Amino acid sequence: MSPVTILIDADACPVKDEIYRVALRFRAEVRVVSNAPFRIPDSPRVTRVVVSDSFDAADDWIAEAADARSLVVTADILLAERCLKAGARVLKHNGEEFTAASIGGAIATRAIMADLRAGMDGVGGGPAPFSKADRSRFLQALDRVLVGMG
Repeated sequence: MSPVTILIDADACPVKDEIYRVALRFRAEVRVVSNAPFRIPDSPRVTRVVVSDSFDAADDWIAEAADARSLVVTADILLAERCLKAGARVLKHNGEEFTAASIGGAIATRAIMADLRAGMDGVGGGPAPFSKADRSRFLQALDRVLVGMG
């Protein structure tokens, strides 16, 4: 069986270091996909993929590479939907897993929130700050998913 490949939507990913450590333990391949180069560990299992800065270039690369032996790490709901359709597993940075059952609701919520933000004239918050609890939930979910894909 081929190794699992973890595809990281890296431009805004706060858990890259955690992914590198866990991937090593599971002997998973890692692709760090971004519009600009990131520092990555010196490991034959970790590859940097720098795409053009055109809109959605990283998303397109990840969606095309995703398959049933892939775990995609992203907070992008529309990218998550594309990867799920390709058979990949998808985790958000906070450990929440996107699934075929949950993606429709996530897309609908995204659309509602976009409409609400559009009507607020720049007033509003944004996502809550990334916390230690989010990091812990992500690590637990990453371990659980990789064990299940093993």
